[in-house]
Amino acid sequence: MTDRELERLEERSRGGFCSLYLHIPFCVRKCAYCDFLSGPADAVQREHYVRSLIREIRETECEQPVDSVFFGGGTPSVLAAEQMSRIMAAVREHFSLEETAEITAECNPGTARQEDFSVWREAGINRISLGIQSLDDGELRLLGRIHTAEEARESFRAARAAGFGNISLDLMSALPGQTPDRWEETLCGAAELEPDHISAYSLIIEEGTVFGSLYACPAPGGDSFPSLPDEETEREMYRRTREVLREYGYERYEISSYARPGRVCAHNIGYWTGHPYLGLGTGAASLAVGPGPGASRLRYANTCDMNRYLGRKRLSEIREDLQELTDRERMEEFMFLGLRLALGVSETEFFARFGRPLPEIYGDVLARHEALGLVRRERGRIFLTEYGTDVSNSVMADYLLDPESAASGREE
Repeated sequence: MTDRELERLEERSRGGFCSLYLHIPFCVRKCAYCDFLSGPADAVQREHYVRSLIREIRETECEQPVDSVFFGGGTPSVLAAEQMSRIMAAVREHFSLEETAEITAECNPGTARQEDFSVWREAGINRISLGIQSLDDGELRLLGRIHTAEEARESFRAARAAGFGNISLDLMSALPGQTPDRWEETLCGAAELEPDHISAYSLIIEEGTVFGSLYACPAPGGDSFPSLPDEETEREMYRRTREVLREYGYERYEISSYARPGRVCAHNIGYWTGHPYLGLGTGAASLAVGPGPGASRLRYANTCDMNRYLGRKRLSEIREDLQELTDRERMEEFMFLGLRLALGVSETEFFARFGRPLPEIYGDVLARHEALGLVRRERGRIFLTEYGTDVSNSVMADYLLDPESAASGREE
């Protein structure tokens, strides 16, 4: 991704456009690592939800044109193809959808056939995000996935045959018992399919999941379940990800995201650059942005309670956690989200949004990070070095401000 491409995407954030996220909270079964708002449901429950989601679409006000749409979950492909078509028809009827909008649907192997993908294409979906996670059958069983490695390949080929020219693959590293060599085999196998985009995430053990229970309270003897890779092994996997995918022609444009030229995910870049977004469906979050410099930013979310969502009489009954972001919170998010991008953050953009030079707020922390080789400042941009990317979580934590230092204009 070039400087100009990122500048154009940053301009979206203040250019009067909006992204749309649609949550589909269903799956065939819960994976061992998953803490998302999702679960199995029968056909009657799914249809009731689809009708309620379409009603929310029609009741939601949005004056801005929509330039990206993302069906996430859960597993949107658990829905019947005609249900996805009905949702897309409601989106087109109610929102001002840009002709060039990126419209993504997540899919898990084994939940959609070529005929389903063809219906999606006809409905206007133009990008598939396929959650294969691994191309090792043992690892897939460990994760609780419903598909095999060959079924993942078959799903990819089916999406291509249906006419999808923009397909992303999701992969997961640092799995229990995984070695760097086995991870590299999955990387190479995925790249050889020639997807347009690859998201490569490290496993995070979350509370409330099967893995969370297993690793919080290991069985007596400690060897009944594979151990997790140590920190150095995980870093080696990350280094190999960059090297292997670079060899196959993929550019890293964000900490966990790699793309062929022109195939970055516009919807996700919107999140990292502060683009306004509407989240519809259970548990979905929204960020409303007012017009002009210094515009107000209101964040809120929908209820996670399915019965409350389905039984509402007014939209106000499902809206929760309303929060107007302060300047301090907006500056923090600008930095720790923007630094995820390989091209980092723009000092010019910071000034345009907040009316204050970036060094006035973050001068001390920037000087410290530059001296430690964690960030670089070039051509008016600040971005993580390779070393900074390796320890990105601790680096980004340094851009959280206390209220007094934000008001006085210095980081402490």
